[in-house]
Amino acid sequence: MAYNYEEMSWSDVRDLFRKWREENERKSEDVIQLWEAILEDKVHKVGNERHLILEQVIIAALDSNRIEVAEKCIRLLSKEFPGSMRVQKYKAMRLEALERYDEALDVLDAIIKKDETNAAPRKRKIAILKAKGKNLEAIKDLCDYLKKFMSDQEAWHELCNLYLAEGEYAKAAFCMEEVLLHNPHSHLIHQRLAEIRYTMGGAENIEIAKSYFAQAIKLNSNNLRALYGLYLCCNHISNSKAVVSKRKEAQKLGQWALSQAAAKVPKKSKTPKYEKYVAALEVAFGNLDLKSN
Repeated sequence: MAYNYEEMSWSDVRDLFRKWREENERKSEDVIQLWEAILEDKVHKVGNERHLILEQVIIAALDSNRIEVAEKCIRLLSKEFPGSMRVQKYKAMRLEALERYDEALDVLDAIIKKDETNAAPRKRKIAILKAKGKNLEAIKDLCDYLKKFMSDQEAWHELCNLYLAEGEYAKAAFCMEEVLLHNPHSHLIHQRLAEIRYTMGGAENIEIAKSYFAQAIKLNSNNLRALYGLYLCCNHISNSKAVVSKRKEAQKLGQWALSQAAAKVPKKSKTPKYEKYVAALEVAFGNLDLKSN
């Protein structure tokens, strides 16, 4: 968004920064532009918000690869709070942005050693290990982190992704089950867990995947991906060596899922690309006809 700097005062920028902080909006490019154009020379006037604004500018500068701006703000905070672990975290983030990962890890390890209950440096350390491609080390640190912060849903999601990257599907499923305990009414989590179980394969996992796909559809009947997943599960069961009653039930449910999915896909669209995707989906469905045994 373009701002008319001549019409904005330092107090207008302060209020705008406060609004973005309260609404959790990064607006990194705008923050840097307004900081350099208006607020930097007037930051001493903002009172108690000064430190919050400096932290906000540091994050925005690192997002925008304006390392020199971040360094200047970090120096200002360091003078006022020498030895602060919070400031040390920003120093580690600067080193991380410069891809000086080993130095950043040393700083983070020092922070963790001083305060083992500080979650932020632990997360940054895991992010660095992941950036370096050290997934196994990241998994180990993330498991240690979750022993202390078991209710961190984002951490469980990240651990699930790391296990999937390593092909550890059973452990990834366990992670999503932990997330599901915190969000039992999220159709997307049921869908994700179903997809992992389906990928694992085997009669038992396909049955479990079918149940989770069905629950995802129950929570959100417009979840086309879950409908397609349910269809695939039923297709597998109906062509398996399961008992006849179970195969017939799966065949009936699969046909229902297919009809529901077809009904929810618009037949015509003004967007040519969208029509191409719809046609591809119809072909995919057409090549997966259920067989009656």
